Amino acid sequence: MTIKDLSARTGYSVGTVSRVLNDQPNVSEKARKAILEAARECGFQLNTNAQQLKKQHTNSILVVVKGISNQLFASLVEAMQARIARTGHPLIVDYMEEDGNEVLHALRLCREKKPLGVLFLGGNREHFEADFDKIGRPCVLVTNDAEGLGFPNLSSVCSDNRRSAREAIDALVELGHRQIAVIGGDPQYSDTTNLRFQGCMDAFREHGISFDPELDYEAVHFSYADGYWAARDLLDRGRSFTAIFAMSDVMAIGAIRALQDRGKRVPEDVSVMGFDGLAISEYTVPRLATVCQDVEALAIHSIHMLLDGIAHPDNPHYTTVPVSIALRSSTAPVGNL
Repeated sequence: MTIKDLSARTGYSVGTVSRVLNDQPNVSEKARKAILEAARECGFQLNTNAQQLKKQHTNSILVVVKGISNQLFASLVEAMQARIARTGHPLIVDYMEEDGNEVLHALRLCREKKPLGVLFLGGNREHFEADFDKIGRPCVLVTNDAEGLGFPNLSSVCSDNRRSAREAIDALVELGHRQIAVIGGDPQYSDTTNLRFQGCMDAFREHGISFDPELDYEAVHFSYADGYWAARDLLDRGRSFTAIFAMSDVMAIGAIRALQDRGKRVPEDVSVMGFDGLAISEYTVPRLATVCQDVEALAIHSIHMLLDGIAHPDNPHYTTVPVSIALRSSTAPVGNL
């Protein structure tokens, strides 16, 4: 017997059933009585009994951060902290490895911390499809799109990762680059990585550019060190490239250091473009060209959505925040230097 089975049996939505079983507000007494009675008749248990469920949440907000070295998420957490502080809700921030299951991780934390709602920074669609129905609290998936998953308590705010990556490759092609290497995460563990990878493939096909994922792509963690070693591996492989697109600024900065250590000039020998628009990108030498995400807008939308979800359950929203391409001195036209 699952929550979905109880929903079908009683005629109430999955979100309503979940709120009743977790003793959350904004449910009519009629619905609460019918669902609890059906749960008793079916012997349904949600890891605890009805008496324990009366104290199933606190006033806190949980933030689950997928990736301990992701500087964009660090910037987002900082922006969120500044805004949630004004609401009076305590903020619980928990970091996890980027190849873990964020939904099961959040489920364990929900049982321990009992937050009102959850903000997911990063996620894998397969994990949500398999396990999210166990989380009965309002949630927002940040930097990934939850539309189509069909959960009434899951909203999302993100950039258009596929389109943004395609535009990044387009910008390099407009500068004359046709030999482009890519550094990113593992598409198997990250929807964001997968969408950016697909965006790159879209651009390569559109421009008729040959690209071998086995030879021209390095899948690593989102960190300075991994970006460094990824660029070293690309050079050691002997592939010829005039540009690198890195799926995060920290990867790009690490790649620039590796290129310079190998005697390559940036951008004279190799142009480098990142993704995120971190503040540090304006202070690197050379200044990093990048896809700029709007951190403030992502933070504001996500918090607004979560608080709205707490006040008005079963009313998910999906927002896409625009990005911009900043061409700076780490990129240059081919043959014009």
